[in-house]
Amino acid sequence: MASIAQQARVPPSLPLPTVPLTKFNIGICQLSVTADKMRNIAHAREAIIDAANKGAQLVLLPEIWNSPYSNDSFAAYAEDIELGGDSSPSTAMLSDVSRSLKITLVGGSIPERRGDRIYNTCCVFGTNGRLIAKHRKIHLFDIDIPGKMTFKESKTLTAGDIPTVVDTDVGRIGIGICYDIQFEELAAIYAARGAHLLCYPGAFNMTTGPLHWELCQRARCL
Repeated sequence: MASIAQQARVPPSLPLPTVPLTKFNIGICQLSVTADKMRNIAHAREAIIDAANKGAQLVLLPEIWNSPYSNDSFAAYAEDIELGGDSSPSTAMLSDVSRSLKITLVGGSIPERRGDRIYNTCCVFGTNGRLIAKHRKIHLFDIDIPGKMTFKESKTLTAGDIPTVVDTDVGRIGIGICYDIQFEELAAIYAARGAHLLCYPGAFNMTTGPLHWELCQRARCL
């Protein structure tokens, strides 16, 4: 994290952007995930459309919304986002719906296959349906609480190493995924780079989530 910490303290190379919208609606979609990938995709599409119909100009999906959240599932449900089309039906849907509804879409995250590696990846789409940013989860969730739960994402997933800031129709957004919120230097980078909004799609468990999820969100907004 040393290099990221150093980047956080470097002033932005460009003047801070003006907020394009001072007031807009955000739709936050919560989804129940099944083992049926196409059903998950259809359900996510319905939720996005519903949010847009209620006036949302920015819509967010949760972490790993197209797949069960398990190391046994990540590889089986992973998609090649770079190839797109049939190789990535989840992002094909996100592209289509963002374009048709003219919304900015932070597409939660899905397992991404790239070569022999699997990443936990968030894709951001603009109002024209184009992929404008891709964030790979930097901090993998490895936890062992005796008698309660053990889960190690690093058994299957590869960590990303690039902070992600993207300019959208609703402003400059810094992207993280779930456990990334625990590491304040990432938020410091985004603040230094002029982010108007931080988006961290998450799927925290009920063992650790209630202990710190809301607290971490408030801390990153100070």
